[in-house]
Amino acid sequence: MLIECTNSSADILAGKMSIGNQFMVNWHNAFSQTNLIGDFWNSLKIATGVTVLSIIVASLAAYGFQIYRSRGKNWVYSIFIASMMIPFSVLMIPLYRMVSKLGLINTAWAVILPSITSVFLVFFFHQSLETFPIDTIESARIDGAREFRIFWSIVLPQLRSTFAAAAIYSFMGAWNNYMWPLIVLQSDDQKTLPLLISGLSANTNFSIDYGVIMILIIISTIPIFLIFLFLQKYFVQGMTGANKG
Repeated sequence: MLIECTNSSADILAGKMSIGNQFMVNWHNAFSQTNLIGDFWNSLKIATGVTVLSIIVASLAAYGFQIYRSRGKNWVYSIFIASMMIPFSVLMIPLYRMVSKLGLINTAWAVILPSITSVFLVFFFHQSLETFPIDTIESARIDGAREFRIFWSIVLPQLRSTFAAAAIYSFMGAWNNYMWPLIVLQSDDQKTLPLLISGLSANTNFSIDYGVIMILIIISTIPIFLIFLFLQKYFVQGMTGANKG
């Protein structure tokens, strides 16, 4: 991919495997012939929103399932986890009708809101909380601390690695999401980077510029690479902590 972005479409189709001299041309065309900046911003906005909101929802839900004691809690949690077996294709029509009635079609919220309820993230946080000392929370309650303060000041600092791993997982899934944005984002100014790349790859005018596509693919990997680079240590710790549960 790094080599192909320096070659022309003709050289790529011919199977040329050496470094070419078309990198600056492909780079210029990627910005001048596409809405790269706008689509990149749309992807970043959606991925960030999904990551932040899904982590908040999942961590609080897992905290409730693990810490609070109530009758039938285990049954509810089991049913909740079993919902992971429902394929997304079954949910697409109901979700589309829901966001359509809310007037969110062709907006970033049409992608963000249905993506913030991640059953896997709830399970992931729940596994990490299984080893958390309940006595610490009980002591804080006796001292008069409210639940949100307990979660923010006691639980959250102990789960930094879990939050980092969840952030990488959530951001990567939202950044690479293709099918749902394809359905709900209809105008060109709202489309994301995967939709831009797919649109160029499916050009029906027989003028696919593979050099530009390679440039776009490389650019699309940068945010994921950076977030993993900064959170790598916490990611490994978070995955280890969840597996111990």
